[in-house]
Amino acid sequence: MKRRQLMGYLGAGLGTALFTTLSAENQVSAQASGSLSVQWLGHTCFLFTSGGVRILVNPFRTVGCTAKYRPPRVAADLVMISSQLLDEGAVEGLPGNPRLMFEAGVYKSNGIQFEGIAIAKDREGGRRFGTNVAWKWRQAGVNILHLGGVAAPISIEQKILMGRPDVAFVPVGGGPKAYNPQEASEAIKALNPKIVIPTHYRTQAADSACDISPLDDFLQAMQGANVKKSNSDTITINARSLSDTSVIQVLSYRF
Repeated sequence: MKRRQLMGYLGAGLGTALFTTLSAENQVSAQASGSLSVQWLGHTCFLFTSGGVRILVNPFRTVGCTAKYRPPRVAADLVMISSQLLDEGAVEGLPGNPRLMFEAGVYKSNGIQFEGIAIAKDREGGRRFGTNVAWKWRQAGVNILHLGGVAAPISIEQKILMGRPDVAFVPVGGGPKAYNPQEASEAIKALNPKIVIPTHYRTQAADSACDISPLDDFLQAMQGANVKKSNSDTITINARSLSDTSVIQVLSYRF
């Protein structure tokens, strides 16, 4: 999908409004410490909310592994995508006129600095599926790293850019463009996040064409890890209550 087509989905006003900051009041509230709400919308798609700022990552089209999820057409101030593939870059139909980030680089919007870190999407140096963008930012005092959908190992240079996240969103279901359980385990060891939220695994939303494995395969590979399972699709994270002891946090999708 060409870039001009992607931008067209969200309207002509999107391109001209990229990364402009809002009022000083909104900038201050976005940076203020407090609680961060994280809602799982299926696959690698999450909504982050704090201080009146709503950030949507990786909206998808409902097909294949995401066939029975609800379309994640939720209101957001900013939208970040890891690639222009349909399972993490389907931006058509989003309400309002959110700002869109889709290329590696450093940006500032709503008083928050974002860094998009390029990493090959597949195990063939990106020759098959191109480049993935991992997104890093700090919201409500919480350091967030969303790896997107990626199968390539993290290089030393990329690890330096990513730092140690408080919360890391890591694909775990395998297939040609996402970490398998063992690869996910290696990425987690490299990053040493305080909270790991697994993404990109097979659920009951998948149709027969889906080629990724279920969450239990990853949890088995992480035997001995501290695993917490929520009955909700949403958790609240407070920077002041984060522990240095790593935990795998599993969210539940409400079908």
